[in-house]
Amino acid sequence: MSADLTRDEQEGVRRALRGLRARYGTWALVAGALRYDRKSVRRAMAGLDVTASLAVRVARAAGVGVDDVLAGRYPATGVCPKCGHVPMSHEGPGSE
Repeated sequence: MSADLTRDEQEGVRRALRGLRARYGTWALVAGALRYDRKSVRRAMAGLDVTASLAVRVARAAGVGVDDVLAGRYPATGVCPKCGHVPMSHEGPGSE
């Protein structure tokens, strides 16, 4: 576990990584966009080695501020935090 980020901040980075995975399609493409090793991305998703440096890279790739990544605000509310799916307007509650 990284000592430079709190547990909540680390979870924010992992949430953002899942959002990037949904955007890019594969972990390999996410790692390439981050200019990070795939093994390191896997370790971060496993709860190991989530660093401030990774948070900055994730924020750049996502096009958001580091504070948004650390606070768990990326991806935005309404986006599945596990897979990054963004519901279409016709998928909302009561749309059946």
